[in-house]
Amino acid sequence: MATGKINVSVENIFPLIKKFLYSDHEIFLRELVSNATDATLKLKHLTNIGETAVEYGNPIIEVKVDKEAKKIYITDQGLGMTGEEVEKYINQVAFSGAEEFLEKYKESAKDSGIIGHFGLGFYSAFMVAEKVEIITKSYKDEPAVHWICDGSPEFTLEPSDKTTRGTEIVLHIAEDSLDFLEDSKIRELLKKYNKFMPVPIKFGTHKENLPVPPDAPVDYQPEEVEVDTFINNPNPAWTKQPADLTDEDYKTFYHELYPTQFEDPLFNIHLNVDYPFNLTGILYFPKLSADLQVQKDKIQLYQNQVFVTDNVEGIVPEFLTMLRGVIDSPDIPLNVSRSYLQADGAVKKISNYITRKVADKLKSLFNENREDFEQKWNDIKIVLEYGMLSEPKFYEKAGSFVLYPTVDGKFYTLEELKENLKDTQTDKDGKLVVLYASNKDAQHSYIVSAQEKGYQVLLLDSPIVSHLIQKLEADNENVTFVRVDGDHVEKLINKDELQISKLSEDEKEKLKTALEEIVPKQNYSVQLEALDSNAAPFIITQPEFMRRMKEMSASGGGGMFGMGNFPDMYNLVVNTNSELATSILNTEDKTHQEALVKQALDLAKLSQNLLKGEELTAFVKRSFELIK
Repeated sequence: MATGKINVSVENIFPLIKKFLYSDHEIFLRELVSNATDATLKLKHLTNIGETAVEYGNPIIEVKVDKEAKKIYITDQGLGMTGEEVEKYINQVAFSGAEEFLEKYKESAKDSGIIGHFGLGFYSAFMVAEKVEIITKSYKDEPAVHWICDGSPEFTLEPSDKTTRGTEIVLHIAEDSLDFLEDSKIRELLKKYNKFMPVPIKFGTHKENLPVPPDAPVDYQPEEVEVDTFINNPNPAWTKQPADLTDEDYKTFYHELYPTQFEDPLFNIHLNVDYPFNLTGILYFPKLSADLQVQKDKIQLYQNQVFVTDNVEGIVPEFLTMLRGVIDSPDIPLNVSRSYLQADGAVKKISNYITRKVADKLKSLFNENREDFEQKWNDIKIVLEYGMLSEPKFYEKAGSFVLYPTVDGKFYTLEELKENLKDTQTDKDGKLVVLYASNKDAQHSYIVSAQEKGYQVLLLDSPIVSHLIQKLEADNENVTFVRVDGDHVEKLINKDELQISKLSEDEKEKLKTALEEIVPKQNYSVQLEALDSNAAPFIITQPEFMRRMKEMSASGGGGMFGMGNFPDMYNLVVNTNSELATSILNTEDKTHQEALVKQALDLAKLSQNLLKGEELTAFVKRSFELIK
């Protein structure tokens, strides 16, 4: 038996490991299973290139829990280690076995899927164990060895009677980590971190019925047998070529990733690049609501099929964090805990690639089946609109597939929209005025008025639409967006068509004075307009600029000069050519005059969904009294 001291740069590395080196104790299992996978894949590589004559076979990794003895076992059938290798890779902590292996076989091992370091990763075991044993036998047919360490720098190394190739790690679980002895806890961790590891992982057994023989009698009772339980899928969809997968395969994998999601995804984007970095993955567009406060931790990041994190900020462009799926890349730099990403140039390149790939896929879907794309528009628009605002590279490409729907269910690209509207919606100054509604029901009367004039009205109802149209106006000279209730229909698109008022200037002044005595000054600015005699007598509008600034502030516009705190201000447009305007003007009875104004104002408020609470109650009561 040999004894010795572990060669580390501090007297006792274990408290350091336990408290500082790893951010989350549960990743000990990920690291140890990753090492077991690493050892297995290395052996597979050596047998493939003829470096060894041993039979690779069908190796598995097994995890076992002995709750009574307070032990966890992780066993593999991989390379194993000689006594000399244990000395080198385990006792000299700073040295990485994987680094040496990769250096020796770097050309042929490039695509072998080798995970990484067998060194510090192994020492994560001491986060949960008071003593750790390694029982290992090398594929080189050298004697097996047994390494034992109790959490101090002291260790023992002695011969072992193990006869089969591979390594067994035995963890003697510490008193402060006994929750890791629960089968449910270990199963949860294996499912979280190792669900798609490339080597089958066995954890326990379960009972299954044998197949019923074709000639079995009606009352035949199937025989029940105990079979191994494998918790992982070693060949997930993202590791395959797109040509080898059907639409059904992609949907099946989506539900494997997200078992609680019952709806199918709208479509998927398969990522596959090997230069200038290595990255594979599948992104899915789920059905999304217009609520921006969606969960942004659905995309899972893997490194060679080992789960790393579901916080992909910095790798995936922010607007795509609303998607779901998997990204797997060995080129994303990780610290020893594999939990926190370090920003560098490679990550930026990956982010740019994903942006470009998503844009290209969207353009392809649009070109191949526009009708289907239009049907899915409402479910994906929030992602694309956010992408246009936040990613310049995406914005450059988005013009060819981003759609602008009308209230009638027609869809246009921006260029199609310009061409379609130029003859009817160009104002006297040569500016194209794009009318839009944000709520089809609430703004129904305004929409109808615009349509009666022959105008088309878009339906732009996402919470960031104010930001988007601000950007579109900045980038498209002579195009302006105006909400359909921003002014009376005659004024929305100013064509210099002059209407003559049937009231004299004195009469208008008298009418305005009477109105301002009744209409609340703090909320409404009274404006007299000579409109068509059939137009509504009272119309409430909200100035486009003020309303848009307030909306931008409310949806995260950086304060927008504090406009989010401004009270809502509206214009009360009174049609001087209406019979009601004449009645109000000519009524001598002040009480009756006030009742007319209040009733007309409330009707105008009602059309804008502004009549609520006590005002609505009073309006209903007054209306019933008027029809007695």
